[in-house]
Amino acid sequence: MSTTDSEQTAGATGKSLWHNGDFMKFWVGETVSLLGTQVTILALPLTAIHSLDATDSQVGVLRFVQLAPYLGLALILGIWVDRVRRRQVMLWTNAARMALIGLIPLLYALDQLTIPALLVIACLIGVASVLFDLSWMSYVPTLVKKPEHYVEASAKMGISSSTADVAGPGLAGLIVAWLSAPVALAVQTGTYLVSVISLLLIRTEEPKPVKQEDRHAFRELKEGVVWVFGKPLLRWLAIIGFCCNFSMITTWTMFLLYGTRALGLSSETLGLIFGTASIGGLIGAVVSRRVVGRFPIGPTYFIAQSGLLLGPLLIVLADGPRPLMIGMFIASFFTTYLGLGIAGVIIVAVRQTLTPQSMMGRMTASFRTLLFGGGALGGLVAGLLADAIGARNALVVAAAGSAVVVVGLIISPVSRLRDMPEPVEEPTAA
Repeated sequence: MSTTDSEQTAGATGKSLWHNGDFMKFWVGETVSLLGTQVTILALPLTAIHSLDATDSQVGVLRFVQLAPYLGLALILGIWVDRVRRRQVMLWTNAARMALIGLIPLLYALDQLTIPALLVIACLIGVASVLFDLSWMSYVPTLVKKPEHYVEASAKMGISSSTADVAGPGLAGLIVAWLSAPVALAVQTGTYLVSVISLLLIRTEEPKPVKQEDRHAFRELKEGVVWVFGKPLLRWLAIIGFCCNFSMITTWTMFLLYGTRALGLSSETLGLIFGTASIGGLIGAVVSRRVVGRFPIGPTYFIAQSGLLLGPLLIVLADGPRPLMIGMFIASFFTTYLGLGIAGVIIVAVRQTLTPQSMMGRMTASFRTLLFGGGALGGLVAGLLADAIGARNALVVAAAGSAVVVVGLIISPVSRLRDMPEPVEEPTAA
């Protein structure tokens, strides 16, 4: 017990989270889980395309139902997450995702996998993902303790996400090419098991949620939305975040359809493009802490988000020999992921700094609704637009729309921040 206590004390008062044993357990488990998620992101649509001969619209709908639960349920579930211990929620939801993803290769082996079945399973995985995402972002401050460590925690989680972005698509491309997309999903289930084990090993006591008399779900939902949209910095982070996610998922889905059908790119090549480009996100997450410490917060955020939004232009400009085109595709996604890697750390740290723990789940739910709602709509629009005017023309429309959002960045007060805002204290009970 004394070892655990000393680890927790070091994590709370030391200079680095490397001494916080429970955060490190959580970080390792989440890193492995994110790697599996990246395999799923590529393997799921490839299962629909190669194994079920899905149309462009069906692939778009598949991407939509994966993210639609964020649009419809995040706010409601965020209220519940603020009332319970988050670690238990994460344990059960990862176990559920492991079972649901394992069901896809099983149905495929039994020759029972259909597009409707795949859509239902993808939607249920999305529901579990909503609960997990709302919980882990709200749970991290329990392990980190001090607001001055939020940037470091965000940077470490950003490194995890970017590392998964780098390794996941390449790994998925190879497994799909060698063994088929459904088998790639079967391999992925083990990563959620690692996450479950890591959560079970955490010993930090999670505070019991404060019981409040006369709690009302609708009022609490309204409080979360008002909290986000009532603060200019949070409001602009949410609006720009919606646009960025819409752009990223639209571009990603359209490119997958364009690369697979119009250009005939193999699974290995797609994995190479996404995996190599994702090194940009890893670099962004690794350098983000130093960049934030050396340069003003706002201009750094502006430059990083501009890179994310302007990256798709390189795809529509790609022309010439196949190696040159592939190089430009990689450069496009590299620029996008680099911007995301740096901006994401700033965004999460600012959100956590401006939100008390009692409101964290609802704040996260409000953001998740907008961010993943943008992604869900982006996936749906991508499939429908590609079906209507062709994936290449759809990419041109998406890139132009993404570039226009830079105007919003110029207006945003976040872009004018010099330092991290002052932390918001927990309100005292009346």
